[in-house]
Amino acid sequence: MAGSPTARRRRLSIELKKLREQSTLTCAQVGAALDWSGSKVNRMETGSGRIQPSDIDALCRFYNTSEVLREFLKSLARQAKTRGWWQVHGSGVPEWFSIYIGLEQDASTFRQYQCELLPGLMQTTAYACELHKTGAHMTADDIDRAVRVRLERQSMLTRPDAPDAWFIVNEGAVRNVIGDRALMREQLERILESAELPTVTLQVLPFDSGTYPATGSFTMLGFPDPEDPDIIYRDGITDAVYLEGEHHVREYTRAFDGLRAAALSPQRSTELIKSALKDSSR
Repeated sequence: MAGSPTARRRRLSIELKKLREQSTLTCAQVGAALDWSGSKVNRMETGSGRIQPSDIDALCRFYNTSEVLREFLKSLARQAKTRGWWQVHGSGVPEWFSIYIGLEQDASTFRQYQCELLPGLMQTTAYACELHKTGAHMTADDIDRAVRVRLERQSMLTRPDAPDAWFIVNEGAVRNVIGDRALMREQLERILESAELPTVTLQVLPFDSGTYPATGSFTMLGFPDPEDPDIIYRDGITDAVYLEGEHHVREYTRAFDGLRAAALSPQRSTELIKSALKDSSR
């Protein structure tokens, strides 16, 4: 079972939806039978509403589940209420991004394409600070909290059960100077260090790569439990989109494979980054 509160909440929603679909009932029908609204059942199945253990009891009696399954689901509901380590940073982590961090912490495979910026899991403190300063709405304390969370997230690449992580970065993100040249030299050195980690693969999509899937930045997360489907994450300035249907996963996997084929090999990508590092020293 996945470990973060977010992952537990997602797993609970998946299990509840599975029980209803096995009963061939709609949310409205289940709600009517339990004297609830159909929207309450839907919120429980989408993870958008808090689920009480008493709700689990009622649903399990209605679906006539085993006592073992009932206790398992109630345990998920209780554990989903706990706070993740990143949530103590308050306004430094928006709610829509907090959901992502919870999922990221439990991923066993990580696939990311970055077309404008270098990956957050490889950023230095100075680089991350510069990026957050562009958000005029953020206070100095918010920026400090956001950067600390980003740096803490990076530990997932070096832990014993680190996910199989594959990054594809557009050459523009490598060449674009954030802050000043000294800052970028430090950042490019960090990228090279991260690329040497045993579970990390890094490729650069060069300017002359020709036609490739034009997707914008995205992240694909896979999980160790086969009951937890892969998820696609795309974020913006004020919100994020989470996609997990088979069609979405299939198409984004195809896009990532296309980007991987168009990008330089890991060895040549390292050579390009070293070349950019030399250029920044001139």
